[in-house]
Amino acid sequence: MDPRLTDEAARLLQALREAGLMVATVESCTGGLIAGTLTEIAGSSDVVDRGFVTYSNEAKNELVGVPMKLIERHGAVSEPVAIAMAEGGLQHSRAHVAVSVTGVAGPGGGSAEKPVGLVHFGCAMRDRPTLHQRHEFADRGRSFIRQRTIEQAFRMIRQQMADT
Repeated sequence: MDPRLTDEAARLLQALREAGLMVATVESCTGGLIAGTLTEIAGSSDVVDRGFVTYSNEAKNELVGVPMKLIERHGAVSEPVAIAMAEGGLQHSRAHVAVSVTGVAGPGGGSAEKPVGLVHFGCAMRDRPTLHQRHEFADRGRSFIRQRTIEQAFRMIRQQMADT
């Protein structure tokens, strides 16, 4: 585990703890690495409620309620799906805040419209508007894209918390 990521995870967990908030993750392209990074820190169970690995379209639908019609209309890697994933994470957990990621980590699978490195993020918090961000990370390998995605997911949680 990258020490920078675990240090940031520890700081984020402390901020969540101080705010009395629990977090859930809904992950596609990271395959559970966001939750894994958070739970690398001992004692994280008082803040991390659960993580959903929604790698397939069916998992997005079955685990967090993303409508299949939404996926068919916009594609799994899209703003509406990222938002639905985050909101579904809240609805299917005890968390106060849920972050979602869906993207193309590569090395293949990209297109002109959705290139390798494209990631959509959602961050939902109870009684707050859901945030969305779209990032195109440099195509410097699957691990690079996934690590940048973890970092950005942590930033989005902090941004959502700051808006309270």
